[in-house]
Order: sequence, then structure tokens, then C-alpha cells
Amino acid sequence: MENNLREIAVIPLRGLTIFPYMVIHFDVGREKSIKALEEAMIQNQKIFLTTQKSIETDDPTIDEIHEIGTLCKVKQMLKLPGDTIRVLVEGISRAKIKDVLQEEPYLKVMIEEYPDTDFEIDKECEALKRSVLQTFEQYVDLNPKITPDVLLTVRAIDNCGRLADVIASNISLKMDQKQVLIEAITPKLRLEVLYQYILTEIDIIQVEKKINDKVKSQINKMQKEYYLKEQIKAIREELGEDYSKDEEVEELKAKIKKLKAPKSVKEKLEAEVKRLQLMAPNSAESNVIRTYVNNILDLPWGKMTKDSLDLSKSRKILDEDHYGLKEVKERVLEYLAVKQLTKSMKGPIICLVGPPGVGKTSIAKSIARSLNRKFIRMSLGGVRDEAEIRGHRRTYIGAIPGRIMNAIKEAGYKNPVLLFDEIDKLSSDFRGDPASALLEVLDPEQNKEFTDHYLEVAFDLSKVMFVTTANSLSTIPRPLLDRMEVIQVSGYTEREKLEIAKRYLVSKQRDVHGLVDEQFDLHDDAIRKIITNYTRESGVRELERKIAKLMRKLAVEIVENKTEFIDVVPEEVKTFLDEPIYQYDEIEDKSQVGVVMGLAWTAVGGTTLNIEVAKLSGKGKLVLTGQLGDVMKESARAGMSYIRSISNKYNLESDFHEKMDIHIHIPEGATPKDGPSAGITMATAVLSAITDIPVRNDVAMTGEITLRGRVLPIGGLKEKTLAAERAGIKKVLFPHENIKDLKDIPESVRENVEMVPVKTMDEVLEHALVKEA
Repeated sequence: MENNLREIAVIPLRGLTIFPYMVIHFDVGREKSIKALEEAMIQNQKIFLTTQKSIETDDPTIDEIHEIGTLCKVKQMLKLPGDTIRVLVEGISRAKIKDVLQEEPYLKVMIEEYPDTDFEIDKECEALKRSVLQTFEQYVDLNPKITPDVLLTVRAIDNCGRLADVIASNISLKMDQKQVLIEAITPKLRLEVLYQYILTEIDIIQVEKKINDKVKSQINKMQKEYYLKEQIKAIREELGEDYSKDEEVEELKAKIKKLKAPKSVKEKLEAEVKRLQLMAPNSAESNVIRTYVNNILDLPWGKMTKDSLDLSKSRKILDEDHYGLKEVKERVLEYLAVKQLTKSMKGPIICLVGPPGVGKTSIAKSIARSLNRKFIRMSLGGVRDEAEIRGHRRTYIGAIPGRIMNAIKEAGYKNPVLLFDEIDKLSSDFRGDPASALLEVLDPEQNKEFTDHYLEVAFDLSKVMFVTTANSLSTIPRPLLDRMEVIQVSGYTEREKLEIAKRYLVSKQRDVHGLVDEQFDLHDDAIRKIITNYTRESGVRELERKIAKLMRKLAVEIVENKTEFIDVVPEEVKTFLDEPIYQYDEIEDKSQVGVVMGLAWTAVGGTTLNIEVAKLSGKGKLVLTGQLGDVMKESARAGMSYIRSISNKYNLESDFHEKMDIHIHIPEGATPKDGPSAGITMATAVLSAITDIPVRNDVAMTGEITLRGRVLPIGGLKEKTLAAERAGIKKVLFPHENIKDLKDIPESVRENVEMVPVKTMDEVLEHALVKEA
């Protein structure tokens, strides 16, 4: 075999196997392969081609290519754009790498050739040749991708080895199968392996053909059935036969018969089904009728959940879900008690009004849970199309029922708790006024026959318990507001927020962030510090976010520093939540002249409001600073007029106002301030400045003043009192007419703050001004 050795350049092939006697072209782009090709052109145009083991390898080494490949002759080369060469080669014989001569700049090896002429052909090999040829003919008959010309070429080949190689290059084989054939050196072994491969491919093709024939037969059958059905329908139309036996129509009629709906509804459905019978099944109108009938059939006409009338159980559920909110809970229990006595009662329409984050939506969920009813939420924020409430007319393309009927259908029962969220944010435009459309829905005397424009049949909504939520009553139309029972959810006190955090928020965020109780201890004083210095809201939404941030910081500390236990005390809160965001006013160290602490209501609760007054030499000018609104400016002028009317009482000259300027200032000038509750505060501060009598530092006040010194009622007394307690105030002066609001102030607050009702400014000054010793 020494004569069969030769030194030769190598090109590894990616995803390609070349057999002897095979003529094929491929592209060469790798730098090593191009250099090997250039070397081959110098050395008698001979090149060794072998397949690399992995097609993903860009620069294969000698260990990453198969050692047996094909010795080929380069027939033609063509340079392509992009430094790529297209080369045409012809396989000569098999060869095996015996030694590696070099790997750079291209791969060069010593190979040993294995020409087919070196092997003796016996009778067994000849028999294998005939079997392979016969099976290949069968393969060609089954595979339409192979042309008959290939079969003629194969029949003309006498050499067993060449026959195997030519057939192998014309059948569908995997890369590993082709490599097995390349490595089959003797013609006999090659024919045996090829014979097995062809038989396997024939079996696969036969299975594929069987599957294809089956699928084609099914498709043809379906097309035939469709064609015949259309013919039958056409014949029936010509004969004027009734479609009552149609399966779909019969099914609809059966559903109508079982439907627990009013007689008028059933008659409407039966009329629509008759129209459906007389129409072509695939017409647009028949699809509209079919959808309409199914929408009505899907409504829960007689399906209701059984209310849980156990008051103690309902009270327990409400107390579990929410802390405080006494008025809301009592209203739900009242409804249950009356229903238990009457056995029948229309669903009430409750409007929960309060600032964001106080839990209005979750209250509605708790109501549904306590009643054992389905809960459906429908957001009305930004809704401006009346059709969203009442639905579209069926004459419109793409018409659908309104959101209310869709909600009832989704609930599956005709007595759910249906929440209209953000009812104060309804809009209106040329498409109608949704608020007006809700008038019928939210009227217990009318909604028992609510008619959706799309359905065109009356549906009883009187069993539905409607709950609405709003942030403000001012934007709700009066007729709509008149139909609802308003319950104020004013917000939570600091103590209530502390309890809510301890009972619900901390445990919820602990679980969300993967912590356990054994890893930290969040003290009550620390929670109170978060409430006081890091949030300013009526609800607890921002408080929950701050607790979530605290939990994230704890998680980092536990994971990064391997801390086993963290004790979160008030002093540590700043470490986790940075510097405090809010600071509340505190009482002055001593009583001062011209400085009075007022009380104000804001959207996020009550706050204290220091009012400062200075008297200056001048000519009677009244200066107001601190970005005051028109109402507060008028209160200041009224207070000034009142002081002038009682000047004799305080030994003031009648023209004192003409000899001085009065400057009234409320700090935090960047914040707009307005409202009818600072009159007595400004009047007291002005009188103190003029008379040089100090005002008690532990007294705060709220109320409007008239020219005759009468104190008028105000709103938000609960929130203002809480702010006063927070600032350390011992006595709060408030209008006598607001005594009715004292019941809303927690008992714990009234124990710390003396609540003094006043009717006139004389009473205010009696309590506020420091008496001479």
C-alpha cells in the first residue's frame, strides 16, 4: 500500500459529504480552506475533502474532522464577491489520514488511498449489487423527487463500489449515515449498509404516503359533504320546505323552552329563531341574529346566589377585611337584617365617597364576600359613550350589549354586587351622556325593567346590589347623586393606620418579599414614625409603598450581609427610608403676640396652619401674603372690621387702623390656601398684634367669622382635631354648630384634647388670649 500514500492539502466540509464519482460544487470562504485550495491547484489539482464533526465549529482542528474522506480533483474555480470561491470538484476515491504534516497556514496531511480496484468482487458482492439496484428502483418509484434519468445511469454501472457511491449520493440520508458509507472501505460492506438504508427510507416514504393519502381523503370527503349540504339547502329553498329540523335551530328552541325568563322575552327569542330559519345559513344577517339570540340565552334570567343572612358571620368577615369603617359595616348589616325580616328587598345603592387609598374598592369586595355574592367591578373613569352603559342599537355594524349586561352575564347570577368605580369621573361628548344613562340603572323604582339597546328586552336589575365609589361629590350630577345613599369614608387616624399596618400591610409585604417573622421585628413606634414623617395621606396606599420599600431594604441586608435578625426601631427607620419627608408643626415654647395656630382640611387629611400678624407704621393698609385665596382674603377683611367695631372694649383709639399697617402672613407661601374656616384665627392674631396681648401657645382654632363676631360652622372637624393632637395642642376651639361632629372623633383623641365649642368671637378671645396676672 506504500504506493497509495500521498501528501495533500485538506479542506474540512461543513454539513456536506462528497462520495467518489460524485461531481458537485460548493463555496469556500474560510481563509485556511482558500489557502489549501491554492496549494491543490499547484499540486495536480488534487485535494482531500472530509466532513467536520460539528457544523458549528468555524476553525476545526485535526481532531474535529473525520479521518476518512474523499480524494477529489478540482475541475473548476470561480471567484465570487466577498472573498468567496465557488469550486467544482469530482470525487476520485476514498482515503484515510495517516499523519498530520502541518496545521498552519492550512491543513496538510499524509493520506492513504483506497481505490475500488484494490478489492476483489465475488458472487456475494454481485448478489448484493442486484438487491440494492432492485430496492433503489422501488425507491425511485415512490420518491417523485428523483428523475428517471438517474435510474438509467445507475443501471449502466457494473462496478459494485461505484454503484453504491452513485446511489448513496442520490438518496436522502443523514450526515452520520453518509459518513458511515464513506467509512465502509470495501464495496461489499458498502452495499450491505446501503441496502439497509434504502429499505428504511422506503418504509418511511410508504408511511408518509399513507398519511398524506388519508389526510387528502378526509379533505375530499369534507369538501364533498359541504357541496352536498349546499345542494340540499338550495333544493329545500326551491321547495319552500321548513328548516325546523335543522340541528342548530332545534337546539336553540330547546334552550328557549328551558329558559326561566318572562313570557315576552321567550316570544321575542322565538320570533328571532323563526327569522333565522328562513335565512341562508352563511348570510351576514343570520350571524347577527344567531349572536343576538345567544347573548340573551346566556343571561342569568332565573339564577341567583343565596344570601348569607348570618349577621355574626357577616360582621366577622367585614372586621377581618377592614379595620374601622364603622358606618359602612353597620349599613351592610342593616341591609342583611331587614332582608332577613322581609325575605325580599331591593338592592340598595351605596356611594362610598372619600380620598384615594382609603379602601373603597376593597370595601365593595368585602360586602360581596359577607353577602356570599359574586363581585363584579366596572370602572367608569373616562367613560364618555352612552352605548357603554346601554349598549348599541342592533342596526349598527359590530353592535354589542352594554357593559352592565356583560357584567351580569360574566357574574352568572342576577344578584351580584356590582361596583361602579370612579363614578365622579364620568365624561360626556357628542356620543351621549353616560351619567344620564345611569339614572335608570341606579333607580330602584325603574331598574327592575332595565332595557339594553342591543338586547331590546327588559331585564330586572332590582336584585343587584350597586356600590359606587367617588373621590368627590362635586362632579357627580345632582339627579344621579339623588339616587344614591352617600357614605363618607373620610380617612384613617394615625392610630387606625397603625392598626391597619400591623394587621394587614406588614404581613402582606412580608410574604411578598419572602421574609419571615423570625428575621425582623418592626416596632409600633417605627411604624408610627413612617406614618408621621414619610406619608401624608388619608388612606394607606403610600404607607404600604413605604413598608414595601422597608421590606426590600431588609431583604438586601439579610441576603448581602447574612444578617440573621434585624430590630427595626424608630431610630433605624431613617437608615432604611432615608431622611424624613414631612415634618408637622409643633406648638411654640411660649405664648407669643400675633401668632395663632389655625387648623385646615386638605385632601390628604388635616393639618395645622400658623398665622402670623405684624403691625407696622403706616396709613391703614391691610397686607395679605402666603398665597391666600379669595375666601381667606374676605375673612381677613371681615375680621378687621369686627375688631374695629369692638375697639372701645380693648381701649383702642377709634382711628387706630389709620395709623398703622397690618401684615397678615401664612407661612409656606408656595402652597395655595383657601377656605371658609380661618376667619376667627386671623381675627384673633390681628387683635393680639394690635393690643400686644399674647395668644396661648397650646390653643388651636377653626371657624368662620361674621361682621358681628358670630362663629360659623366648618367641615372636616375630625381631620383638623387629629392634626391638632399630632402637634401637641391641648385645647381646640370650634364652632358650636359642629358639636354634632364630635361623635366622629375617636375617644382616645378627645381624652388628650379639650374640645371647646364657641358661638361668638368673645368666647374665642376669652379662651385664646393670655389673661394678665
